[in-house]
Amino acid sequence: MTAGTLMTWLADTVHGYRFDLGGVFRRVSEASAWPVVANSPEELEQHLALGGHLLPLPKEPAALANVLEVSIVDFLVAQVERTPGGVVARGTERSYPDLEISGPPFGGGFHAVDVKCARRAANGRSTQSRITLYTGNTYFRHPDLHWPGVPRPFNEYASHLDIIAVYTLNDRLPHRVDNLELIVQEPWRIASRSRSSMTREYIGAVTDLDALRHGRGEFDTPEAFYRYWRAFHFKISEQVQRQYQKALQEAHTELARYRRGPADSSDVPGVG
Repeated sequence: MTAGTLMTWLADTVHGYRFDLGGVFRRVSEASAWPVVANSPEELEQHLALGGHLLPLPKEPAALANVLEVSIVDFLVAQVERTPGGVVARGTERSYPDLEISGPPFGGGFHAVDVKCARRAANGRSTQSRITLYTGNTYFRHPDLHWPGVPRPFNEYASHLDIIAVYTLNDRLPHRVDNLELIVQEPWRIASRSRSSMTREYIGAVTDLDALRHGRGEFDTPEAFYRYWRAFHFKISEQVQRQYQKALQEAHTELARYRRGPADSSDVPGVG
């Protein structure tokens, strides 16, 4: 499956997603009256809110993004698992990617799918801040190394795709999220020439919503994108340098083992 074909599958699939988290459930409330009888989800939500059992979701961007991302990832995992032959692996909160999709229905190989969230700006035409596409000084900069927190080297993925969840914050209601829009794009198509943070080594996306929807970033080709950002002067901390040295040593060890071949006596316990 090409990136374009997988993009089409994802775009069609996310159309069926509905953000249905109404708030945070609190078990004990002095205002509650039991039993609660409800004939619809909406009526149950109203009873819970009036009884003091429904607290609002967080409105802080990073916290709300975590809630959104988990909900979207759960939905996509279920959709891939319903696809005969589809295989999906879920990442952790601090790993890349959020989902690794593979299997015959997706053309073989491994595909990295990451979920990003962004709040609409007050003008309704852009995101409030830049979406982060990649961490620029680790796995992205060294695409052939097996970096900690990434299941496989960057270049071993047949495609990299982002699902961007753009929402309007509603701070008057517990669910917080209004007008949710899900956009599927290849990261290079929506990349800017600016970092998404002045204090972290992150590659930023463009902020214009139409540019995000139509893949009109600041690079004309993937080659131009990779050339620019892999040559960018990111800071390298001591921790990142240690991770790089470890990944490099593991790559050298694996290469040496491959060159010796499986019949080499040094690979047989008790021989050599």
